[in-house]
Amino acid sequence: MALRVAVVGGGPAGSSTAETLAKAGIETYLFERKLDNAKPCGGAIPLCMVSEFDLPPEIVDRRVRNMKMISPSNIEVDIKLTNQDEYIGMCRREVMDAFLRDRAAKLGATLINGTVHKLDIPNSDKEPYTLHYADHSDGSVTGTHKTLKVDLVVGADGANSRVAKAIDAGDYNYAIAFQERIRLPEDKMAYYQDLAEMYVGNDVSPDFYAWVFPKYDHVAVGTGTMKVNQAKIKQLQAGIRARAAKRLEGGKIIKVEAHPIPEHPRPRRVVGRVALVGDAAGYVTKSSGEGIYFAAKSGRMCGEMIVEASNNGQRIPTEADLKQYLQRWDKKYGMTYLVLDILQRVFYRSDATREAFVEMCADMDVQRLTFDSYLYKTVVPANPFIQMKITAKTIGSLLRGNALAP
Repeated sequence: MALRVAVVGGGPAGSSTAETLAKAGIETYLFERKLDNAKPCGGAIPLCMVSEFDLPPEIVDRRVRNMKMISPSNIEVDIKLTNQDEYIGMCRREVMDAFLRDRAAKLGATLINGTVHKLDIPNSDKEPYTLHYADHSDGSVTGTHKTLKVDLVVGADGANSRVAKAIDAGDYNYAIAFQERIRLPEDKMAYYQDLAEMYVGNDVSPDFYAWVFPKYDHVAVGTGTMKVNQAKIKQLQAGIRARAAKRLEGGKIIKVEAHPIPEHPRPRRVVGRVALVGDAAGYVTKSSGEGIYFAAKSGRMCGEMIVEASNNGQRIPTEADLKQYLQRWDKKYGMTYLVLDILQRVFYRSDATREAFVEMCADMDVQRLTFDSYLYKTVVPANPFIQMKITAKTIGSLLRGNALAP
């Protein structure tokens, strides 16, 4: 029998899963609640994602080649990409997500404008899963109730995943991101032509960072913090607005957004014939808060595992088959998540350590290692001399940070 797969969620994770499955000729259904959804998101993507996922130039609003790190005491460190071909892409999610979703549909995935409300779990390995959803293709908010039976489900429906709840995937800690999109006067916008800013300090976030990221015709100004501090989020947003006030003069708020950011993978990411990818699985990195690339990559890796295990849709994969996707994922990226978790614990715990963090960013060896790992998702080990130098600089920066912190 031919394999039938439902992918719930049409962001980078779901669309990349559906594209991979559709290319293999597998019967694929891609659900998206809101086809024009503009997900609250900083929108930064690494250079490798552009080529790896064949993104056309128009998907990238800005090619950022300069970063400005700003410490609690307002010490500024400029970080520049020296290679003319390198950049950090700044995207609007409504543009990128629509492109990836439409491409999956063109390759053969059936795109359903619907909200999945419930997932019926079968009693045996042979029975199908039943999705209950509201079909919004008639333009109504409530939609028309429909059902769909499939052999396998991929949950790509974000941090508040209903698919994850249906399989009792377990909870995770999360952060709250708050962001304002601000349209600036031309002269102010010119300043952010290819520049992004990151601010650290207790006034903007007790455990994360705040940002000013350039978009097509506006900037995204926001901050994030763990859920224990979520009551302070508007106070922290006022903090970043105050720190960046001179650069935002004359700006007009055009949109206010907020969303949860997973802080670690869920306890169970594969249960039965259901697999989780992207934010639903908890694939957002500590320290940087990056999730777009890892969402798309996890979707593709999950899709590839399904294609392989099903022999291009000729058999139904088992839970053991799907768990091979997790093994591959953890082997490839587990260390990345661990290192970034440690960095956040070390450098984001006080204003003194944040001063040290910004000071370290001025070192060219640190910059090169950081950009190599971010832009290309490959960590090239430094030679022993450079490693010793960075270690010594880290200790020195942490000691000096206590003197510099306000």
